[in-house]
Amino acid sequence: MPRLEGSCHCGAVRFAVVSHTPEPYQQCYCSICRKTAGGGGYAINIMGEAETLEVEGEEHIGVYHAHETEAQGDEPSSAGRHFCKHCASCLFIRDSNYPKWVYPFASAIDSALPVPPERTHIMLHYKASWVEVMDTPEDILFGGYPDLSIDEWHRRSGLYRSD
Repeated sequence: MPRLEGSCHCGAVRFAVVSHTPEPYQQCYCSICRKTAGGGGYAINIMGEAETLEVEGEEHIGVYHAHETEAQGDEPSSAGRHFCKHCASCLFIRDSNYPKWVYPFASAIDSALPVPPERTHIMLHYKASWVEVMDTPEDILFGGYPDLSIDEWHRRSGLYRSD
């Protein structure tokens, strides 16, 4: 299984995690991903085993729990978005509903990531009007959440790493 290494922009935080699902195939267009990660979104697309997460510089990490105004009313999300307090780099998400997993932001990964054979665009009902979405035969589009989980997509695609 690949060990993914990542860091923030200023270098105050470094982390590593083991992942069975390292393809950054999923691009999210919700306002939370756009506003916290910048740009068009593309935040939650890799999954790692939480028990393997190693963090250096944990004292420099802040955690943000967004309010789920778009999908579930005005409730704080169970997903904590971890970021560097100094440079504001998005690092990873931990969700109390899924304690076995951690979700690193592909943009924070320093290890070489594989190029996915297709992309899944999610939460398109919430994308900004100025964002253009790729719509090639390899792209799969969803107005909300996708049909397959990160794990299921990797298994279906034959890309799940078990070694």
